[in-house]
Amino acid sequence: MASSLYKWLLVPVLGVFLSSAGLRGVHPFHVSVVEINHNATDKTLEVTCKIFTDDFEKVLVQNYKTKVDLSNPPDRKAMDSVVKKYIFSHLSVAVDGKPGNLSYLGFEKDAEAVYSYVQIENITSVKKVEVINKLMHDMFTDQVNIVHVIVNGNRKSTKLDYPATAAKVEF
Repeated sequence: MASSLYKWLLVPVLGVFLSSAGLRGVHPFHVSVVEINHNATDKTLEVTCKIFTDDFEKVLVQNYKTKVDLSNPPDRKAMDSVVKKYIFSHLSVAVDGKPGNLSYLGFEKDAEAVYSYVQIENITSVKKVEVINKLMHDMFTDQVNIVHVIVNGNRKSTKLDYPATAAKVEF
């Protein structure tokens, strides 16, 4: 556990160091983070997927055989299309035993990562969330996917080391 925590503390420091050393885009970890937050007011599950930009672009090029630029997309609609297709084919969420219908909201780039946003509507309450997360498994065999689920301010997290894809949390 301590070594896992150490990695998470080290990643931002390494990112700054590598960027300042001119090694932007090079990083020693293959990690994505999916955060699922129940918004009781809007009756939605808000899902955010955070993936390193360089890795995400590589997997999109590999899978969809198209030019990809998530930093300065010349055709935003085309980039939204491939991001949506990838997220929908690699992530699924079930709430209380019922498959969630993901709605794509968009993506944005921030520093070294891309944040993709999706949501599931008509979720009034949550007792159990089941996630299948295969993000980046088609690119890296050392992929680690972190899943955070937040319901009524209560946060539960799971770490999925490749090849694991399934996470389940109960509230």
